[in-house]
Amino acid sequence: MQRLQAYRYELMPTGEQQRKMRRFAGSCRFVYNKALALQKARYEQGEKKLGYAGLCKLLTEWRNSSDTAWLADAPVHPLQQALKDLERAYNNFFAKRASFPRFKRKGQSDSFRYPDPKQIKLDQANSRLFLPKLGWLRYRNSREVLGAVKNITVSQSCGKWFVSIQTEREVEPPIPQGGVVGIDMGIARFATLSDGTFYAPLNSFKRHESRLRKAQQALSRKVKFSNNWKKAKARVQRIHARISHARRDFLHKISTAISKNHAVVCVEDLQIRNMSKSAAGTTEQPGRNVRAKAGLNKSILDQGWFEFCRQLDYKLAWRGGWLVVVPPQNTSRTCPCCGHVSADNRQTQDRFACVECGFEANADLVGAINILSRGMQKLRDEGRDTLDAFSGTAQAVSPDGLWIEPRWRSEAGTHRSESGAAQCRA
Repeated sequence: MQRLQAYRYELMPTGEQQRKMRRFAGSCRFVYNKALALQKARYEQGEKKLGYAGLCKLLTEWRNSSDTAWLADAPVHPLQQALKDLERAYNNFFAKRASFPRFKRKGQSDSFRYPDPKQIKLDQANSRLFLPKLGWLRYRNSREVLGAVKNITVSQSCGKWFVSIQTEREVEPPIPQGGVVGIDMGIARFATLSDGTFYAPLNSFKRHESRLRKAQQALSRKVKFSNNWKKAKARVQRIHARISHARRDFLHKISTAISKNHAVVCVEDLQIRNMSKSAAGTTEQPGRNVRAKAGLNKSILDQGWFEFCRQLDYKLAWRGGWLVVVPPQNTSRTCPCCGHVSADNRQTQDRFACVECGFEANADLVGAINILSRGMQKLRDEGRDTLDAFSGTAQAVSPDGLWIEPRWRSEAGTHRSESGAAQCRA
């Protein structure tokens, strides 16, 4: 089984190497923007869009032209990769996976990529690597790189340069370990598992919001592009980087723990863009509770649900597991005992009380159980034998297709009322 994996390290370049990397990133940005402007002009004139091969021919002309002769100072392969990124952006747009490509700005996502492993040398023993037209660069060697190097991406973030080394290696076919679990994601509880376990949210943005606001206010009072403005901007960038790093570390720890202990994870297909839309409305139809909705949107985006599911997806695949995505409709309004669906079942944000059978539990826990039930039903509808696939794990479905009581129900009186328990047993 082939596994692609990336290793990211901080670079320790010299002053001359930093200047070269800034020029290389600027050259790639210039080529990308020039090609995008050309494609838009051809579209306005009714001409056909140029493919990657046609753009590469133009790149040769640009490098040999007297007006843009400085492009020849940068390695050609990263420039070609910028054109390949533009081609991929167009394909994503036509496939309705992304919006129309936009022009790149200086200082935002400055990076360039070396695709040819024959031009790259990695010396892990001495914590250095060789890149064309940059020479040997030292890096902070925090862990061993496993596998054969496929490509290397150099990027800048908050004034620091990083290298991402993508490798490929052969691994043994993984055997899934653990049981099945459903996960309900929220704000009061970041993730609630169907076995009763839950993870408290980190709220990394909320923790640094006051400090970030003061730094942004100080930045707004500076003369733009002055030395003091650049220092204030660097402080704002450092705070944003700390927020991002803390959130990423939090998500990696939780997704790793869940993927190690479960073979199948069921999650909701949350439409985060729709959930975090502004409620301001228009001048003719102004919105209601705009400030409250703005605070809710900020909390939703602070959780990182999409990144959490993305990490779960590839980590489960590395361990032989599956990530099952189910529709989110009425997961917190459906009674897991009698199946009654009603908005009245959830009178408050954190408590669930079925108006039909009297079942009571935490609302997030009920959502996780319903997500697990839908995920297992989806696997059966796809023709997968859930019992054989997860033998030796905590089963959620009996051989005759009926619901087996989860482990949390054995805790008598902790998550349900006695009347609800009696009716469920009946």
